[in-house]
Order: sequence, then C-alpha cells, then structure tokens
Amino acid sequence: MILTACGGFLLAVLWMDLMFDVQVLGHRDGELPVPVLDSIGAYYRRVTTTARPMTHLVGTVMAIAIGTLVVQIARDDERRGIALLSLLLAGAPIALAMARTYPNAVRLGAGSDPAAEQSRLARAICRDHVLCLVAIVAFVALQIATAMR
Repeated sequence: MILTACGGFLLAVLWMDLMFDVQVLGHRDGELPVPVLDSIGAYYRRVTTTARPMTHLVGTVMAIAIGTLVVQIARDDERRGIALLSLLLAGAPIALAMARTYPNAVRLGAGSDPAAEQSRLARAICRDHVLCLVAIVAFVALQIATAMR
C-alpha cells in the first residue's frame, strides 16, 4: 500500500512536469522559441526554487519508496524478486532525477544559460521525464498486481 501511494504521488509529479515539458515536442531542432523557454523555465524556477517545501516532500516520498523496498528485500524472502524488480523500476528514475533531471531543472529555471543551452536542457528534461513516466507506471502496475494476488 505504501509503495502504491508513493508511486501514485510520483506519477502525479511527473504528470505536472510533463504538462510543461511537452512544449518542446513540436520543435525538433535548434533553439526553442522564447515563449516556450520562458514558460518551461518559469515552471522549473517555481518548482525547484520558490516551492521549496514541495521539493522536500518529493524527496521524502522517494526516500520512503526506496527505504520500504530495501526493507522488503532484506526481510521478505517470499517477495524478494518482486521487491528487486520494484527497486529497479523505482530506483532508476529516482537516481536519474537526483543525478541529472533535477540539476538540469534548477539550471533551466535559473535562465542564465544562452537559449541554445536552455533548449538542450529543456529537451533533456522532457526525455528524462518520459523515461521516468514509463518506469513509474510499470512500478505502480507491479504494485497493484502484487496487491491483488
């Protein structure tokens, strides 16, 4: 139940991010239009800098998910395989978010890079979020399927 709730929360966060990220999809090459960069940059400035308590909540939910999975792996011989797969499905996007996506979002939100670099960052963030979405959807589906057994 805890893991499903964590996954659902992370899906909601990803959905909000993707509502802004999708603006890059209509522009394949070169610099993104200024209104697109402004919109995405303003969003990431809000969620990474000015909405500071929320970023702590997201990090806490990620830590709860990983911690719960580690405990399951250590204590539940019967479901160790499911817990390991769950750790891969949740851990990979969490690691990606911590190592690359969040730092890129902070940098994009700062708006201090040239437009070409901001465009690269926006596209990278969108790609990361799509990958994370796929993994977290699979994670939540696995948690629901496991709970139904």
